[in-house]
Amino acid sequence: MKIRKLTEHDYKTLEKWWKAWDWPPVEKEFLPDNGTGGFVVEKNGVMIVAGFVYVTNSKAVLLEWIISNPEYREDDRDMAITCLISTVEKIIKGWGYKYIFTIGRTKALINKHKELGWHVDDKPSHEIIKILK
Repeated sequence: MKIRKLTEHDYKTLEKWWKAWDWPPVEKEFLPDNGTGGFVVEKNGVMIVAGFVYVTNSKAVLLEWIISNPEYREDDRDMAITCLISTVEKIIKGWGYKYIFTIGRTKALINKHKELGWHVDDKPSHEIIKILK
């Protein structure tokens, strides 16, 4: 298993994953670095899970839009998610950031964050987005 930066070529795969999970695909222009500002975990050339890192001008970053390959059902799938989150934590700490923030509603992903020592607020929240035209 290895982790690497996302490339422009990865977006089409992620778009398929979002659709397969019944999510509307996130537009490239909404993603950091036009869809390349994040990381993906792979095994034997197969992409397993990806996420995007929004860098801010504070000591915080956002880890968002974590998405997994809906066809990957190997036993190490959970380990790949752990690898993504914990490696991103180390990378952003190396960049000099102190806080990492995410939003989620998927129970398995929320539980994964709890396992990794993240604080999970028990009160539900909502993503609030407006497209400015």
